[in-house]
Amino acid sequence: MLKREDAVLIFIDVQGRLAEVIDDPESLYRNLRRLLEGMNLFDIPVIVTEQNPNQLGKTRGEFRPFFTNPPVPKSTFSCCGERVFLEVLEKTKRKQVVLCGIESHVCVYQTAMNLMESGYEVRVVADAVSSRDPVNKTLALRCMEAEGVKLTGTEMLMFELLGDANAPQSRSIFQIVK
Repeated sequence: MLKREDAVLIFIDVQGRLAEVIDDPESLYRNLRRLLEGMNLFDIPVIVTEQNPNQLGKTRGEFRPFFTNPPVPKSTFSCCGERVFLEVLEKTKRKQVVLCGIESHVCVYQTAMNLMESGYEVRVVADAVSSRDPVNKTLALRCMEAEGVKLTGTEMLMFELLGDANAPQSRSIFQIVK
């Protein structure tokens, strides 16, 4: 089970031109927003990355108000290929990593594999990742699951973190997933 005090969300490359060509963007954006609202409610840190922001653009504006730290720019597909990302992740002292963002079969997949190799427990929020082609998303999820990554959904994750209907955050979580 995920523990609030041990979890961190990695928000991967939801930016500029890349985000404009993704499959089913409305559903993706809705679930990403719900995730961010929940993470803020549970005081779970969020690390944001941007793939070549000078070429692809910045993180979509509707998500920026949820971030307390600036995005980590990267050129490597795996977030783990960037020293700054690894430093930021290490400072959280958290070992349960939740991944969301784009593209499922490139940056999300490679990041998940590298984090697993480094001893992290990795979850991918299946309804909060996407690719340009839905076949690539499906393939990525299947491959990650076969390698030991745990798949979850936005609501499933929220209720796992909530744990108890009488928790102080219950009413807010019910509103977020509504």
